[in-house]
Amino acid sequence: MTGSVRVLVVDDSVFFQRRIIDILQRDPAIEVVGQAGDGLAALAAVRKLKPDVITMDVEMPVLDGINAVKRIMAECPTPIIMLSAFTQEGAKATLNALEAGAVDFLPKQQNGRSLPDLISQLLPQRVHALSRKHRIPFKAVPQQRQPIREHRRTGQYKLVVIGASTGGPVAIQQLLSVLPAEFPLPLLLVVHMPESFTPAFAARLNAQCKIAVKEARDGDTPQPGHAYLAPGGKQMQLQQHGSRVEIRIYEGLPEQMYRPSVDVTLGSAGAVYPGGILAVVLTGMGADGKLAAQQLKAGGSTIWSQDEASCIVYGMPQAVEKAGLSDRVLPLHEIGPLLMKAV
Repeated sequence: MTGSVRVLVVDDSVFFQRRIIDILQRDPAIEVVGQAGDGLAALAAVRKLKPDVITMDVEMPVLDGINAVKRIMAECPTPIIMLSAFTQEGAKATLNALEAGAVDFLPKQQNGRSLPDLISQLLPQRVHALSRKHRIPFKAVPQQRQPIREHRRTGQYKLVVIGASTGGPVAIQQLLSVLPAEFPLPLLLVVHMPESFTPAFAARLNAQCKIAVKEARDGDTPQPGHAYLAPGGKQMQLQQHGSRVEIRIYEGLPEQMYRPSVDVTLGSAGAVYPGGILAVVLTGMGADGKLAAQQLKAGGSTIWSQDEASCIVYGMPQAVEKAGLSDRVLPLHEIGPLLMKAV
């Protein structure tokens, strides 16, 4: 199929292989070019077939998914989507795979059901998005940066809010790792992750960063040098009670597409600290964060967005930038150092 996205499916279960292939082949623009039952066979297939995207199981014989990712990324860098169990152990293994070079993950099971309906919609979308990134080589031409429009006085920022989705876990880890323990502001982190993943992700960030990182709890009071990660499957808001500012964690509404949602957290933060928010929108599919960014800009806050070249998926930052809301459009490696200077 000329022009189709070529996918390699890797899973030690023949049942799951067939289910994943069936989901992918419903899209006429996706071609499954091969399948493998272990990491070593996957490596050989990648060398031979040179797929555009790989779906990868975590637990496999001979060579597991994490080590297969490391070897594939060292030899034949290819976008890899991990398909994993959304358990505590599955979360840790998937985060290890992302650290090894995988770029995205989706659930094999949800609420006891295998390959939930959600994956039937999301997997083809992710395959297309990652294949576009893979096929368009980065042109080493300096981008035209928007003029820096913020004119801030030292101490005017009260809070940093960071939002991300696809590619976000690794991007946030890279960004936070450069911040010193004495970073003078609290940070709120919103990443589109499932409930079972956010405790493991917060613990990993806390172990690898100088600032303190925790999964946010209802009633937490944001402190300087601390980052609070929104729990998966719930919403996180900032609320003021007299002179006290607290984090509120709640279930959210069924019709809300994202739980947690960057729009929800960012909008509430702007209401508590009008003009005092520094928002950073990182890599991710969709446009979560754009609506709240409009409100924040109207109130005098500042928005930074990640540039296209350093994004895994240029959806969320692009939505903010195209709306004319980005005060700065920055490559990922510049954001952390500039945060330290800005606050």
